[in-house]
Amino acid sequence: MSAPQDPMFQAPPQPPMSDGEPQGAAAAELRPYAIGVFVLGVIFLVGGIAKFLAGGIGTGGALCFLGIVWFGLSFIRRPYFPDPEPRMSWFEKVTGIFYEPARVFRNLRVHPYWLGALLGIWVLSQIYSTAFIQRITPERIVDHTVEKLSQLGPPFQPPPDRLETLRTTQLEALKSPAQRVGTALKALVVLFIVGAIIAAISLLLILVFGGRTNFWQVLAVGFYATLPVVAIQKVLGLVMLYLKAPEDLHPILNQETTLQDNLGLLLSPANHPVLFVMASFIGITAFYGVWLRAKGLHYGSTKVSKGAGWAVSIALWAVFLLLASVLTALFPGFLS
Repeated sequence: MSAPQDPMFQAPPQPPMSDGEPQGAAAAELRPYAIGVFVLGVIFLVGGIAKFLAGGIGTGGALCFLGIVWFGLSFIRRPYFPDPEPRMSWFEKVTGIFYEPARVFRNLRVHPYWLGALLGIWVLSQIYSTAFIQRITPERIVDHTVEKLSQLGPPFQPPPDRLETLRTTQLEALKSPAQRVGTALKALVVLFIVGAIIAAISLLLILVFGGRTNFWQVLAVGFYATLPVVAIQKVLGLVMLYLKAPEDLHPILNQETTLQDNLGLLLSPANHPVLFVMASFIGITAFYGVWLRAKGLHYGSTKVSKGAGWAVSIALWAVFLLLASVLTALFPGFLS
């Protein structure tokens, strides 16, 4: 016989059902930047169509595309952490990445913001590029490019009339202030798109190795791991740019930096172009970048082991080496 029930008794409510792991907020603060970049692109487009802004169509199209991409990515949620540590300032991250990278990457794990690193890389690259063009002169750069294009075999060799048109347009692009600004803005678009593609590949590889991460974490790690390498290459490259005679600078090889800290020093780019490019991937700054990315993926992701971080970083290095080798094999004359 069962015991009588208390008429005032009420069963406790069931615990709320969890819908899964909590998610962070979407990157909504990126949307004003996306709208601003898109509006700037429209201005360049209108200027290019009205023919009062040289090169405006290409620059405007690139900026509009970047604005659309940023707006779409702004709906991706960031990782959720219930009690996050305070966010480091941009200055703390930019300086700390050189002497305490683990602390910076741990902070990026919780606060994966990347725009400051992207702009830092872009500014350093544009400063070096401007100095390089002034030092070596636009005429020499264009003459070298046109000469090498004329030496290409079919089907890559342009007709003679196209070469002269290319010479004129390239000289104008390097000398016109408006087109130089447009080229710099397009470089920013390319820099972000390449970084986003690398982040997507890294995210996929991390999942293959059984890790857990977020797109924004990998993107922030990628840009902040690249920033010190670019800073070293551009700053030391600027010093060597003015220490060397202009005639000793190569119009193609030295466009990124004049710093030579790799095994490419042992080979002639004219006689062994593919081996030269492969050897240039074995150097101090190259390995420094691999180490930084591996460390960043480990400390800056939700759950990635040291081994997985190294595996992903080395895999990306190998992919870049393979792509550079294939392009050099197709167009070896540009390095002579």
